[in-house]
Parts: sequence; structure tokens; C-alpha cells
Amino acid sequence: MLELLRIKNLALIQDMELEFHSGLNVLTGESGAGKSFILRALDFILGEKMSSSMVRPDKEKAMVEAVFILDGEEYILKRELASSTGRSRFFLNDSVSSQDKIQALRDRLLIHTSQHGQQKLLKPAQHIRILDGFLEDPGVLRKRDHILTQMHSLLDRKKGINETLARLEEKKDLLEYQKARIDEVQPKPGEEEELMGRREEIRSRAELTGDIQKALDLLHAPEINVLSSVYELCRAVDRLGKKSRIFLQHAMEMENVSAALEDLDRTLQSTSVQDESLELEAVEARLWELAQLKRKLNRSLEEIMDLEQEVKDHLSFLDQGRLDLKQIARQEEELAGELATAAKELNSARRKCAEVLKAGLEEELRSLGFSRHVRVEFQFSPDMIYPGVIEEKPRLLWIPNPGQPPQPLDRIASGGELSRFLLALAGLRSERDLSTLLFDEVDAGIGGTILTSVGQRIFSLAANRQVLLITHWPQLAALAHRHFLVRKKVSHGRTYTLCTVLSAEESRVELTRMAGGEKTLENAAGLQE
Repeated sequence: MLELLRIKNLALIQDMELEFHSGLNVLTGESGAGKSFILRALDFILGEKMSSSMVRPDKEKAMVEAVFILDGEEYILKRELASSTGRSRFFLNDSVSSQDKIQALRDRLLIHTSQHGQQKLLKPAQHIRILDGFLEDPGVLRKRDHILTQMHSLLDRKKGINETLARLEEKKDLLEYQKARIDEVQPKPGEEEELMGRREEIRSRAELTGDIQKALDLLHAPEINVLSSVYELCRAVDRLGKKSRIFLQHAMEMENVSAALEDLDRTLQSTSVQDESLELEAVEARLWELAQLKRKLNRSLEEIMDLEQEVKDHLSFLDQGRLDLKQIARQEEELAGELATAAKELNSARRKCAEVLKAGLEEELRSLGFSRHVRVEFQFSPDMIYPGVIEEKPRLLWIPNPGQPPQPLDRIASGGELSRFLLALAGLRSERDLSTLLFDEVDAGIGGTILTSVGQRIFSLAANRQVLLITHWPQLAALAHRHFLVRKKVSHGRTYTLCTVLSAEESRVELTRMAGGEKTLENAAGLQE
């Protein structure tokens, strides 16, 4: 049961709070006043989409809040809609909630029947949902859905593997060529940089070796013999220094020069010189191999390292994929058997349910002014949901008058007849639970004595559960346990939608307006008797 609904900053509603009766609640008012939008706010709080343009101008967000009582427990629902982003947030009992969780509660909280529902009723897909909604054991449908979901997932995987295998088969020769070239060279991560660094080291040491040998050759060259010549020069300058003071300083300096050359010679002689030409040749040869590999595969060495793993994975997939397909084939065969069993159970359950629902609908329709000869049938058509697995899909047919063959609703039903069909379905459904029933102008296209039947049925439904009804008929509004008037008001250049609970006298005034006079109002009051 819906106890309270609050709407704030939504469309023409600034701040509206409504408390509902446990029985029949009727909303009336001029066309365009905003009656249906109040129920639309209920749809919004229970998960339906709404554009951010519906937030009142100059407001950051709109808010809808509702209090439901379900099985003696209070549920406080709230949803906010941001004007800037269009995003909304759900709250359940003051905690942030998810849309899925709220929508899972919806069917237990209310059933919304509207003129839009008439159009859905004309679609065969809706007939399936209608019948499935009355299944004695919904578990058979959930079982079918679960197996079908598994089958679709398996078939998607099978399709993906086959597509990948086909693609790789086309590239198999290339993959094997790439693998062979890589296996011949067997490159290693970072190898090229390491070899290039090693080559520079060897070349640098080779240059050092050359310079050392050149220095030694100069020091010991037979034609010059720098060390011997300097030694003789030192002795000559020393003798000059002993004979003349002007050469004394030179003699001392020559001793230092001689000592420095002898020290240089010892250092040069002691420096280890290795012949690394063979290693340099090996490094150059390896770099050439890597360069050839890069040229053949048209990739950098880093890309080739990635390619090596990719090629291995692809070639491995060619083998593993075929094994996977064999395993999938076994799983598919098992699931096909389970799906066939589930479909058979569902078909049987639907046919059984169809007989019960058929009888219930016919009784409801007769009580809503249809001929006592009205008949309803479910026509079942085979639908192959998997090769060899047939599911029977129902379509709702009816015979409103005797002597006619069964016809689909969309071919022969008028708007008023569809309205009563929806009411009949809602009445049957309400026998299974005590959800709040919302009727948004479900009485459209109905008049005269048939309207009396519709009113009596709605009133009888409200005896055991809560009903919210939007109507333009005073005959129906007169039945209300609580009567709400929806109207527009213009204040300071802005339009507002207001909704107020009417007293008995105010309700009579509104009913008079709807009826167009006191006489019609007296006839409307007779429905309650």
C-alpha cells in the first residue's frame, strides 16, 4: 500500500505531498492539469527514466519520495534527479540503493495500467509476458531462462573460437614462417643494446691498445731510441752543469724528464693488452644476424620479442581451440537436452495456465459488460529456440460475439474493449497479490451501462486493496474513498500544478463540474448503491 507520495521541483510541481487511502483514491481535474504526471512520478521512483529537462527551472535537482507498507513492513523510497547531469540516485530506507533492487520491488508494490498498456496489449510479445505472469510455478520459466542464457553464452564462445580459428588458419603459413625465423636467431630481450655496448667497449680498448703500442714504439724505436738518447742527453747536461752554473738548473730538470720517461715506459710495459678481435668479430656477426631478422620481419627487436610470444600463443590456440570446440560440443549437447526438457515443462505449464487464465478472463469480461458469449483463447505457435528444441509461444485471441472465428486483439478490439481487457487482467492479477493498482484513464472509450460495470469492478477491487484511479467520469469519481483534485495555478508569471484532498462538499462541486449538471451527478451517485 502506498501511504505517502512527495514530489518536489518536478515539472510544474514545486512541492506536493499526498496521503492516500487504503481503498479507492481518485484523481480528477481538467485535461492537462498534470494528473498523469503524478503517477508518472511514481513510475520514476520505481525505476523508469525521466529527462533532466523535467527538473523545474533554476533548481539543482528534483526529488520524489514515497512510503509503502508491504507485508507489515515500511519501505521508504526516494530518488533524486540532477538537472545538470541528468543522473539520478536511488535511496531505500535512507540508504543508497541500486535501480535493479528498486525495480525488483516494483511488482510487489504496484501494478500500473494505462492507455499505453492498451498498445502493449496489441503486441504478441506482451501476450507471452501476460501468460507467464500467471504461471502456477514461475520456476519453470526461470529454469528455461537460465539454461537458455547458458546456451547463448556457450554459443557465443563457440562462435568466437571458430572465428579466431578461421582467422589464424589464414595466417598459419605466415605464423610458422615468423616462428622459424625467430627460432633460428633466438633473440633475447635487451640483447641488441647489450651487444652494441660491448662492441663500443672492445673498440675503445682496441684504440687504447694501439696508442700504448705506438708510445712504446716511439720510446724504443731503433732509429731514435728515445730512452737511450734522453739518458745520454742527461749525462751531457749534467757535465755542463758541473762546469757552468747556468746549466745546473737544466741538469736537474733533465733528471726529472729521464725519470718520467722511465716511469712511463714501465707503465706502458705493465699495461695488459689483449687481442679482442675475435670477440669483436663474434659481436658484429651476432648484430648482423639480429639486423637480418629485423629486416625479414620488418620489426624492431622489441617488437619481435612481443611477436614471438604472440606467434606462440596463436599457434597454441590453433591446437587448444580445436580441443575447446570438442569440449564445447559435449557441453552444448548436454545443455540441449536440458533445454529440451525445460521447454517441454514450460510448454505444458503454459497450456495448463492458459486454460485457467482463459476461464478467469471470460468471467471478468462478462462482469465488465461483455456478452455472455465472449470467449478467450490462447493460440500456441511453435518457435525453435535451438535446433530441435521447440517452445510454444502463446498469442491471445478472442471472440467477442458468437458466430465469429477467434481473432487477434489488434484486429477487432476497440479502445474501450482494450480498456476493459486491461482491467480484467489487473483484476485477476490482483487476486495473486495485494499490490497497489494504478489505473490511468483505463476507462477511456467506455460509457453508458458498461461504465457502470467498470465502476462496480473497480470499487470491488478497492475493497481488498488500494487503488489509484485517474478518470474524467463523475460516475467513477463518485466512488472514491478519497478524492484528489489536480489543478494548475499561475502565480507571479509561473505555472504550478497543485493537488488537494477534497472534502465531501468540495468533492460534490467537482463531480458536478465533471458531470455538467446536477442531474448527471445524481445518476453517478447511483453507482454506489
